[in-house]
Amino acid sequence: MALQELDGDPGGPDRIRVAQAWAVHVLTASGAVLGFLALAATLEGDLVAAFLWLFAALAVDGVDGTLARRVGVREATPQVDGAALDNVIDYFTYVAVPALMLHQHGFLPPGWETPASALVMGASCWTFANAEAKSTDAWFVGFPATWNLVVLAFLVLGTGPWLNLGIVALCAALTFVPWKYCHPFRVRAFRAVTLPVTAAWGVATLWLLLDWPWREAAQAVWLAAAGWFAVLTAWRSLREDPPSRP
Repeated sequence: MALQELDGDPGGPDRIRVAQAWAVHVLTASGAVLGFLALAATLEGDLVAAFLWLFAALAVDGVDGTLARRVGVREATPQVDGAALDNVIDYFTYVAVPALMLHQHGFLPPGWETPASALVMGASCWTFANAEAKSTDAWFVGFPATWNLVVLAFLVLGTGPWLNLGIVALCAALTFVPWKYCHPFRVRAFRAVTLPVTAAWGVATLWLLLDWPWREAAQAVWLAAAGWFAVLTAWRSLREDPPSRP
């Protein structure tokens, strides 16, 4: 009788929708497992494997939000705070694992490993605590703590330790500067260009990590994609913010 009443409640989510919502939460939580595998690979000295695991975690993070909104996870599973879960995993995969890479693998000048890695961890706390970390049109406000991408750039471009240290310091400072950075899946402006560019960047990243032939061409694609996002940052940062929705 209780089951019949539940199924007949027009105001409650049906069981299929609840199951879909839990499936999305499990997908989100899988990012923690992928992050752990990246952490283990980092400690074992295999940065290529570590970045492949982080790349998989990035792919999960790229789609789980869209799926969550489509399913309506807040209404279907109100007891689960999906945003909090996502933030915990993002801090782990976007910040903590890359900070360990910086500390352990010669990306920084000798003696600077601990201060720079601590700066990464500390500055990123503001990103995750900032209640205004996203604009009303879904752009990140301030450097969005994507340290996985920063360290990936160090690896694929082969930049030197002192330049890397300067970039780490600059990105940490930009955390507190309200420039706008594109979320490739949520920002509507130029989406017809941004999505293919993101896909090309992903293919080029895999190409470089796996060290396949024509590495120079893949690196050129990678840099062109990064340049597109830099242009978007400049374009959006110079525009006025849209009015807040009532």
